[in-house]
Amino acid sequence: MATSEENSTDASIICYAPSMITTNGVWQGDNPLDFSLPLFVLQLTLVVVVTRFFVFILKPFRQPRVISEILGGIVLGPSVLGRSAKFAHTIFPQRSVMVLETMANVGLLYFLFLVGVEMDIMVVRKTGKRALTIAIGGMVLPFLIGAAFSFSMHRSEDHLGQGTYILFLGVALSVTAFPVLARILAELKLINTEIGRISMSAALVNDMFAWILLALAIALAESDKTSFASLWVMISSAVFIAICVFVVRPGIAWIIRKTPEGENFSEFYICLILTGVMISGFITDAIGTHSVFGAFVFGLVIPNGPLGLTLIEKLEDFVSGLLLPLFFAISGLKTNVAAIQGPATWLTLFLVIFLACAGKVIGTVIVAFFHGMPVREGITLGLLLNTKGLVEMIVLNVGKDQKVLDDETFATMVLVALVMTGVITPIVTVLYKPVKKSVSYKRRTIQQTKPDSELRVLVCVHTPRNVPTIINLLEASYPTKRSPICIYVLHLVELTGRASAMLIVHNTRKSGRPALNRTQAQSDHIINAFENYEQHAAFVAVQPLTAISPYSTMHEDVCSLAEDKRVSFIIIPFHKQQTVDGGMESTNPAYRLVNQNLLENSPCSVGILVDRGLNGATRLNSNTVSLQVAVLFFGGPDDREALAYAWRMAQHPGITLTVLRFIHDEDEADTASTRATNDSDLKIPKMNMDHKKQRQLDDDYINLFRAENAELESIVYIEKLVSNGEETVAAVRSMDSSHDLFIVGRGEGMSSPLTAGLTDWSECPELGAIGDLLASSDFAATVSVLVVQQYVGSWAQEDDMDFPESPVHSHETKATYGLENPR
Repeated sequence: MATSEENSTDASIICYAPSMITTNGVWQGDNPLDFSLPLFVLQLTLVVVVTRFFVFILKPFRQPRVISEILGGIVLGPSVLGRSAKFAHTIFPQRSVMVLETMANVGLLYFLFLVGVEMDIMVVRKTGKRALTIAIGGMVLPFLIGAAFSFSMHRSEDHLGQGTYILFLGVALSVTAFPVLARILAELKLINTEIGRISMSAALVNDMFAWILLALAIALAESDKTSFASLWVMISSAVFIAICVFVVRPGIAWIIRKTPEGENFSEFYICLILTGVMISGFITDAIGTHSVFGAFVFGLVIPNGPLGLTLIEKLEDFVSGLLLPLFFAISGLKTNVAAIQGPATWLTLFLVIFLACAGKVIGTVIVAFFHGMPVREGITLGLLLNTKGLVEMIVLNVGKDQKVLDDETFATMVLVALVMTGVITPIVTVLYKPVKKSVSYKRRTIQQTKPDSELRVLVCVHTPRNVPTIINLLEASYPTKRSPICIYVLHLVELTGRASAMLIVHNTRKSGRPALNRTQAQSDHIINAFENYEQHAAFVAVQPLTAISPYSTMHEDVCSLAEDKRVSFIIIPFHKQQTVDGGMESTNPAYRLVNQNLLENSPCSVGILVDRGLNGATRLNSNTVSLQVAVLFFGGPDDREALAYAWRMAQHPGITLTVLRFIHDEDEADTASTRATNDSDLKIPKMNMDHKKQRQLDDDYINLFRAENAELESIVYIEKLVSNGEETVAAVRSMDSSHDLFIVGRGEGMSSPLTAGLTDWSECPELGAIGDLLASSDFAATVSVLVVQQYVGSWAQEDDMDFPESPVHSHETKATYGLENPR
């Protein structure tokens, strides 16, 4: 058996018995770990468990997954657990390395095929001069630094030339990992910013260069005999690329044409393409570049569209969830930190880390400075472009296999990659805080929006299913020449570790190009629907946007966008949707978390839309919308906001509005409510206005509403006397189901005897007592409900007290307030 010293070198000879694949079982006296299959399964399980453990631990530190995967490998390898010879011989014996490496490389092959499929060369071509120069600026300096260091780290007895060594170190230090960077940007909420866009484009360009240099480095490394071999490798690689572009690509285009739109691709074609990946890998390995190069080029020639989407969906989870961690783990297993001996080597390590980082930052800052960007942004860009990941690991592994890098250099470079990627998130968080414009806009509610100003609405959409009802609701909101509606459509996408979700952000895609993946296809559907609406409707402006973040922080994206765009009203769908039989089922529990967080933190009024279709409004044409809208008014700021929105809708010729005001039928109502409200005030400091004041504001607003609309036949006002919660429920239930939409206030912070006891059994308290009742499955009438919460800030309350305002009637004093249509 090889000793542990031999274990770390590749010199030992391993005998391999073909019969040692599967075991006869423990009862026959076999040790399963002596056989390759059970051993491989155990190793794979260990790798996945350990990497997942690190993913979990590093999540609060917002570290990308690559770091957890490499760390997992290092922990399992000779640096930590592998120090125990028993562990190393039992779990990762020398004979198992071949199986492990082969599987890891198969995973790598398919992963790079997917990277190729997802990468759009057109995007690289369209990135523009700035991204191109920044990418080159960020590559040249670290490359030179790598070259300089290669002289100090290169051993004279190595059989390889200085040139190859320079290429390997230079590439390893100068590349940027595009998928990892995308993930970091999304975590830091920089994806939609200018700096995010530039760094993504620069990283894409950088990635392409890195591949070319990698192919070059491998070609040079393989040929230590003659310089002609390198030349042949280059020529044959060029021929391979040409065949892929001029033979394979038309073939795949033919497959796509043969398959009718919307149909699934036949199993035969998919199988053909997956085999093609293997063949490409074999060919490029045979001609002397690495097999992953072939798979990558093969992926690049597959056009973006339904075929790419099918391949990604079939492969991605299995490849990047199971096989790819194996590759990183193997890099970790080869990394023996103990090989870095002596303070001089450690000093070199820190120097390399510092100088490579600094090189990229300085290079980027210089270029950014020429483009007129602030220095701080240049530094941030440089740091972001220091992200390392897959390409670098491939470079290092190939280098080690080709004996270009010894154990010490390899371990050094893996640690460099780890540290450089790990420090980015914390440093950028501290360094780059996007300048918060002190936005002090006044019109944060519909009630305060002046009748002759633009109404700005932020619409959040999870899936295309929510779109028709929202569009009908917006059309019913009556955009006019005096008061147009500006709609910001925000598609909410969960941030997963998958690279494919990130690619939607590249909005450099021209419409009409097929989508890359399901998320992008959904985004396209949503955007097309709203743009179509914009073309057909008058006085409506639509601006589509995408927010990609974990559900736990998604509300931050929504809030900051609302504040940026000075929105008065946010519409977000309820987390349940209607089933065929009329019941309500939860689509995704995480949507509910987003809604709750948004209600707590919103900078303006919020409406949660319980979508059961707006039956009357199937036509999008403005003159044919006909809706029966009902407002249930109990009192309080939320109800006044609901009435303000309904009031705006009621101006629409096709809409009839019924306002049902519930009034307590006893004289003691006032004192009882005052007592109830005062109790709740202790709990809810947000609503510190006394009950009488609220009642006065309600009366003023209702009187104003009635006075303004006395002549309108389409508006019906009814007052209903009830004495307790049960009567309220009975009254609500008895309302005929001829209505298409109920608009109610959430009633936050208001304690009224009319709704007493209703909250005790409510399923979804975020809708308030009445909203929950209307949205529940057992409510007979299946009507869409809009639950409104008014924004209540300190100054908003004062404004409220002074001017009960409406979209139709405006006090002169208030007209001087606010910013005129701030764009």
